[in-house]
Amino acid sequence: MKDSFEVFFRKKPALMLVALKKSSKIRYGSILAKEVDCTYSHAVKILQGIEKLGLVVFEKKGRIKLIKLTKKGEDIADNIDNIKNLLK
Repeated sequence: MKDSFEVFFRKKPALMLVALKKSSKIRYGSILAKEVDCTYSHAVKILQGIEKLGLVVFEKKGRIKLIKLTKKGEDIADNIDNIKNLLK
């Protein structure tokens, strides 16, 4: 049976938002993919969808894209984390 968190949320996108919120260090797609246990290509696809919702922005530095939460993304990540903690 799925854990209660997965009943309400798609696990990988929710975990990505929470992971971005929990750490203040700069995030790259490959690092984030490892943290939420998915492939880089899957992480990029999820991040592109999250970007369309206005929850993250990409900042290009040379060949590398940095990922940052927007204010809206931070608020949603906080709420997801709070719900996750309530369901424990």
